[in-house]
Amino acid sequence: MYETTTQENLPIGIFDSGVGGLTVLHALKNLLPAENLLYLGDTARLPYGTKSHDSVTRYALQAADYLVQRGIKLLVVACNTASALALESLREHLAPLPVIGVVEPGAIAAVECSKSQHLLVLATEATTSQLAYTRAILRLNPDAVIEEMPCSLFVALAEEGWHQGPVADVVAEQYLGLIRERSADLRPDTAILGCTHFPLLQGPIAQALGPDIKIVDSATTTAQAVQEELVRLSLLTDADGGGDLQLIATDGPERFARVGSAFLGEKFAAEDIKLIDIHPTDLAVSG
Repeated sequence: MYETTTQENLPIGIFDSGVGGLTVLHALKNLLPAENLLYLGDTARLPYGTKSHDSVTRYALQAADYLVQRGIKLLVVACNTASALALESLREHLAPLPVIGVVEPGAIAAVECSKSQHLLVLATEATTSQLAYTRAILRLNPDAVIEEMPCSLFVALAEEGWHQGPVADVVAEQYLGLIRERSADLRPDTAILGCTHFPLLQGPIAQALGPDIKIVDSATTTAQAVQEELVRLSLLTDADGGGDLQLIATDGPERFARVGSAFLGEKFAAEDIKLIDIHPTDLAVSG
């Protein structure tokens, strides 16, 4: 277990299996520009979605331990798979350090946004197979109607930089056009972007779903949850000006920079990324 610090100027730690969590980082930078941010992309072991429950939990604990040893005041699990499979293990292991995943904030925002409580979850096949959003939504409203739809091609489009234009439009229409064409009583009124890659494709997704379906972005809602937790714990930074950003990866800094710049919404270079090797013997992993 870890002793938490109340030093407001420690960074917020964020980790993901790769670059997708940079959409969460982007939302945090926009909402909390004075905060210091420390991002770890475990690119050597991505994708987490194809790994076993035990492997995902082990990887998540190792990534979290690295960030904690660097010194953080709050951990954001910016990975839907890790949030679905390892969040409770992380909270138990790191207590009393606050830990926030991407699933719960998205579920809360969708339930609050929806009038009909008929909700659509767009995510990867790995995430939808866990029904993490369904479970989170039903805890909030047992009467909600939830559809989880795997849209894994959106990940490839985002990583190739094809998140706008005719290819993205065709794929979004193929996935979602039939939803738009349903009668109003059978159509969800709110869609959750349940993958950190998907905010890049919000334009094509919104066009395919039509104007009657509201879209909840789990990256934005996670940033809002972080802000609320920092306020609750009196941990908002008291520093003036813009916060520092540190980017860390476990492999492929060149690709991380090339692909990740679109996710973060600003250019950065491979030289801006610290390359590390997470090895369990190098970390004080317990529990």
